[in-house]
Amino acid sequence: MSDIDVKAGLQQILKRIDAAYEQRPKDLEGGKPFLVAVSKTKPIEMIIDAYSVGQRHFGENYVQELVDKSQHPDILQKCPDIKWHFIGHLQNNKVNKILKLPNIHLIQTVDTEKLADNLNNSWRKLEIDNKQPLRVLIQINTSGEDAKNGIEPNEAPRLYKHIKENLTNLQVDGVMTIGAFGHDYTKGPNPDFVCLMQVHRQICEDYHLKPEEVQVSMGMSDDFEKAIEMGSTIVRVGSSIFGHRAKQSI
Repeated sequence: MSDIDVKAGLQQILKRIDAAYEQRPKDLEGGKPFLVAVSKTKPIEMIIDAYSVGQRHFGENYVQELVDKSQHPDILQKCPDIKWHFIGHLQNNKVNKILKLPNIHLIQTVDTEKLADNLNNSWRKLEIDNKQPLRVLIQINTSGEDAKNGIEPNEAPRLYKHIKENLTNLQVDGVMTIGAFGHDYTKGPNPDFVCLMQVHRQICEDYHLKPEEVQVSMGMSDDFEKAIEMGSTIVRVGSSIFGHRAKQSI
């Protein structure tokens, strides 16, 4: 394998998360952020390494990769309490593949009523011991980029309402964005983070919820500290923990 030290990378990120949380303005209420280690394209051994020092939340972008990893004998044996987050675009025809997997914890990318309805109906039909509602986040396209998935910000409260009031097999935990890459912070706060926090505030007001009752998933390897300072409660970090993907030789 490579010479990447996953455990050291993980410890470093956790320290930076704590430091960023300390920098968050005290009047900005919200839960303490937790880390989703984005393990896409990374080998099983790296996931087990991170798990062995206490990391439990792992994120995958691709359905087939999550299918393979979550059912891998070594993961099942050595990582019994792993919590899988699906953080990629979920097509309606792949829903059943995902929901049947062991230790699926949170679908972060629900962006249409159709997908929410499909998840709700599929989860209802599954026979699982001690089944709880399936946890989901609403993905919002805060940057307005055509290439990005997500519901329009002004439509998000309506989708939240639809899930919360009609879909009893889902538990809507909060909101999520990917946002545009490479924001120049010398020009001010990241507009994607500002936008997501506005949606968060609207949902809290509509349902008389405390800020810490609605999760905010924003921030990745290059900007998670800024995201935490603005109110993020879930950060998705991959390359800073697992190292950059090795370039293939030609």
